[in-house]
Amino acid sequence: MILMKYIIKTIILVSLVVLSGCKSDKNKQHTEPLTTIEPIKKPNIVIIYLDDLGYGDLSCYGATELQTPNIDALASGGVKFTNGYATSATCTPSRYALLTGMYPWRNKDAKILPGTAPLLISTEQQTLPKMLRREGYQTAIVGKWHLGLGTGNVNWNDIITPGPNEVGFDEAYIMAATQDRVPTVYIENGQVVNLDKNDPIQVDYQNNFEGEPTAISNPEMLTMKWHHGHNNSIVNGVPRIGFMKGGESAKWSDVDMADNFLERAQDYVKTHKDKPFFLYYAMQQPHVPRTPHPRFVGKSGLGPRGDVILEADWCIGEFMKTLKEEGILENTLIVFSSDNGPVLNDGYYDDAVEKLGNHDPQGGLRGGKYSLFEAGTRVPFITYWKNTIKPGISDAIVCHMDLMASLAKLIGTEESSTDSQELMETFKGKTNKGRDNLIIEATSRTALRSGDWLLIPPYKGKAFEEKVGIQLGNSPDFQLYNLKSDMGQKTNVAKDNPEKLNELIQVFETLRGKNYSNIEQLQLR
Repeated sequence: MILMKYIIKTIILVSLVVLSGCKSDKNKQHTEPLTTIEPIKKPNIVIIYLDDLGYGDLSCYGATELQTPNIDALASGGVKFTNGYATSATCTPSRYALLTGMYPWRNKDAKILPGTAPLLISTEQQTLPKMLRREGYQTAIVGKWHLGLGTGNVNWNDIITPGPNEVGFDEAYIMAATQDRVPTVYIENGQVVNLDKNDPIQVDYQNNFEGEPTAISNPEMLTMKWHHGHNNSIVNGVPRIGFMKGGESAKWSDVDMADNFLERAQDYVKTHKDKPFFLYYAMQQPHVPRTPHPRFVGKSGLGPRGDVILEADWCIGEFMKTLKEEGILENTLIVFSSDNGPVLNDGYYDDAVEKLGNHDPQGGLRGGKYSLFEAGTRVPFITYWKNTIKPGISDAIVCHMDLMASLAKLIGTEESSTDSQELMETFKGKTNKGRDNLIIEATSRTALRSGDWLLIPPYKGKAFEEKVGIQLGNSPDFQLYNLKSDMGQKTNVAKDNPEKLNELIQVFETLRGKNYSNIEQLQLR
């Protein structure tokens, strides 16, 4: 009995010691500092966006008459997409979709804008730079804007607002529209650069200013001859769209534009490398007027259009050197693409047609800028991230619009968007799964890319635009092309595939919100 009492007391004593130790450890856990997990460093993000560059304009996409080694290096070191798309076959709508993640046809004003157009993106609207800035990014645009400025009747001699700064960019160094439109000045954070207030700028797209020379009244002043549409004010010997007076000290030098934008992009990287940044580097090549720097004149053998493509490739090589020299290349995601497909004669005589030779800017596709055929919206599209993205070629269908949701995923946030699709693993090359369907647009007309198929509904209007030499895609009948077997869209197989046609019409109607049933009944009788 005594022994039993001793054993029980011993067990109780041991238990108290153990419990006391546990309590001590528990208290110890609370008094010691918690181990902090180092946050993942967010990558810098750079979008390099060219202007009117075609699917076949790069050697990495099959060009044999042009060599683009610096862009080729991005393609060989990253993911080259064979089915990469802009949303639209013209510039303003594509840029709208890129920055908003929204189909441009949802905004009735998303068309090619004059230089005096009001800001197209609402200041209340979510944008890619706004999303990234909210997550701690510095944001900047360098280059072409062409999304409108102000609210109408812009005073170019005062602060110009709203503009890029009001839709998410901390810093903006831009041209208002394109280099073939007035005003031909640079604008930095809402102010015209180098403006002399004693020589104020006036801009009008309807009427010329008294006494101001134009391409029609003073052809002797021209160093570049206009073909169509570009016969208003003359700046640096180049006739433009629209009329401009004043601002002489602020006018840009066309041949120095590429160098100027490059220097600005490089400076931004050098001065913002200590924190994550988003840079939208919107280059102007190979849009008209094509004015290569003298270093590149005659280098391509294809005339100024080929020369400015080589110039753009050089600029990209210099920009990449800067990323490497500043020690941030391995922490920078680069997206390279173009706002729409190619055009040769877009308003000036510059030998683009005459010196084309064997070069195929469409890369075997049909159409071009302004067209619903594939060459209007299928463009070079490359993602590059040294030592993170595994090099490869992807046939996945991807679109600029998808960068909004995908980059949100990358940086660990959420972005609700009607149209942007999250495809980050696709952009990293980890999967070949892309979009099932994509609506493409050209001058307010829309069509459907679905799997291997392209559906173009009936549209009135001419089938061929002689001024630019491009097939627009208009037809009184439905057009259906199997892009896997007919990349060049040579054979309309709509009548031979009524079931597939009906299926895609239903998909198109659902996505687009339009009813084509009456046309369908007429088509299939």
